Amino acid sequence: MAKTNYNLSFMLITRCSSVAELNELASEYIIKDLSSRPRSLFCTATGNSPTGIYQLLADKKDRIDPQGLSLIKLDEWYNLPMDHPASCEYYLQQYMIRPLGVSDGNYTGFNSLAKDTAAECKRINDFLTANGPIDICVLGIGLNGHIGFNEPADYLQPHAHLATLSDTSLNHTMIKSSGVEVKYGFTLGVADILQSKKIILPVFGKNKKEIMEQLFEAKISSQLPASVLGLHPDVTVFYCENDS
Repeated sequence: MAKTNYNLSFMLITRCSSVAELNELASEYIIKDLSSRPRSLFCTATGNSPTGIYQLLADKKDRIDPQGLSLIKLDEWYNLPMDHPASCEYYLQQYMIRPLGVSDGNYTGFNSLAKDTAAECKRINDFLTANGPIDICVLGIGLNGHIGFNEPADYLQPHAHLATLSDTSLNHTMIKSSGVEVKYGFTLGVADILQSKKIILPVFGKNKKEIMEQLFEAKISSQLPASVLGLHPDVTVFYCENDS
C-alpha cells in the first residue's frame, strides 16, 4: 500500500510497495493531469524507470485524447541513428508515440544526427519559447543523480544543449551494447525542466537507494543535478525500494 509524506519542501514522496503499484499510481496521475486541460505538452524521459508507466498509458489510451497531446523528448544520444534500437527516439516510438497515436505534428525531439548541434539546440529552445512551458514532465534519475543528460558538474546548463556524457551514462544498458561510439547527448536544461508546471519522478530498485538517500537530504548541489527538483513547487516522486 502506498504511503505518502512530504520529505523535501514542495516535493511529494509517494512510497510504493511494488513496481506495479508505482506504475499504476503514476499512470493515473498523468491521465488525471492530461484530462485537466484541452491541450498538454508532455515531456517524456526514456529508460527502464518509466517503461511500465508508458505501457499502462497505452492500455488506457481511450482516456487520452491524442489530438490534445503534444510530446517533447527530454534527451537523445548524439551520433546514434534515430532508428537504432538503443536510441531514445526508437524507445518513444515503441512505447508512446505509436501506441497513443500521437501525430508527427504533435511531436518534437532532438535529431541525434544533426550536423549543426548549436542550431539543433536553438530549434528546441525556440520551440519551447513558442509552445512552452511544459505541462507535465516525466524524469528519471541516474545512479550519479543526473536528470536528462544534465550531468554532475561545477555548474548546470539552463536550456537545451549538447552535454558531455559521464561514465555512468555511457554505461547505461541502452547504449553500452549499441556498437556505436557515443560521447555526447542532447538534453533539455534544468531551467526548461524547472519551468514545467508539474514534474513526476518514478524511481525503483535497490541500485537507486543510495542516490535517493542523497536526494532526500534536500541539499541543492550541481554535483547532484536531481537536487534542483527541490526548488520546484510541484514535484511528485513515486518511489519503490524493491526491484519488482
